[in-house]
Amino acid sequence: MEFSTTLIHWYNQNKRNLPWRRTTDPYKIWLSEVILQQTRVNQGLPYYQAFVENFPTVFDLAFAEEQKVLKLWQGLGYYSRARNLHYTAKYIVENYEGVFPTAYKELLKLKGVGSYTAAAIASFSSNEPVAVVDGNVFRVLARIFNIEYDISKTTSKSYFFDFALALMDVKFASDFNQAIMEFGALQCIPKNPNCEMCVFNEKCEALRLNKVNELPIKLKKVAVKKRFLYYVIVEDLKGNILVSKREKQDIWKNLYQFDLLEVDAELKPEEIEPMILNKYENYQIESLSYLNHFDVVHKLSHQQLVIKFYHLKVNEINTAAIPLEEVKKLPFPIVLHKFIEKIVL
Repeated sequence: MEFSTTLIHWYNQNKRNLPWRRTTDPYKIWLSEVILQQTRVNQGLPYYQAFVENFPTVFDLAFAEEQKVLKLWQGLGYYSRARNLHYTAKYIVENYEGVFPTAYKELLKLKGVGSYTAAAIASFSSNEPVAVVDGNVFRVLARIFNIEYDISKTTSKSYFFDFALALMDVKFASDFNQAIMEFGALQCIPKNPNCEMCVFNEKCEALRLNKVNELPIKLKKVAVKKRFLYYVIVEDLKGNILVSKREKQDIWKNLYQFDLLEVDAELKPEEIEPMILNKYENYQIESLSYLNHFDVVHKLSHQQLVIKFYHLKVNEINTAAIPLEEVKKLPFPIVLHKFIEKIVL
């Protein structure tokens, strides 16, 4: 229990004052954990506050329009998290009468809740002794105990889960889990940690063996797909803009977008413009212009999006088009939202 005692003592002296640490409400803890997946705390905090303000209970979230949920989520990315959040809130209202579960095994039944999130909610809300295992935990344990398992493998995750559980003082499960994640976030950071000031520096095997920058081991590399997206902002005679909801089963499902041409390679203006004009040949076209100062490369975890914008002005009224001010109220992928904030047609 020495490791647990030292870790929790460090935590009590160094922990950040974060709102989800001041509650045992499983709903609010769940919100924070879903928001903080793949997201830094300083980026996720305002989103958490906005969700709690707009949806103070699971009932409020369940009965909300999906469009409002996606709009509040705009900018966080991984939009499936927001859709799962909304779905799960409705599921809990319908199947648990709005009482959010706190037991680890029960939490695993919820959509979008994996072993890490379930462990976090269970331990933080009811002190259930289950170990959280995230990137911070991998790093802390791998370094201090010189664990050379490849963390990209599922079997390694099980090993770290059992290892962390063996170190835990079950009477303080919540504090232990909070502490080990905070230690990884503030002290045992990925690059150039201050090992001289570390409370474990005399017992850290990675420090003794000069392997701090080598651990944890992660061998699997993610293949990045490159895509080329040409958005066409169609403006009608009234100055209204044509937008549509994305229905495809992908990361941007149910978000809005402008008309889109996706091609296999980056094209020069003289190559893409005839394709655009051909697509809109039934329109009364006034002008087509390339908005080259808005070119952007948008990087996602598995994709790199090369994005370019064209403005197509037509001399007719399109009943499906809406005013720019209405466009701004809709949920868009963040890269399109940033474009909308800057655009002056």
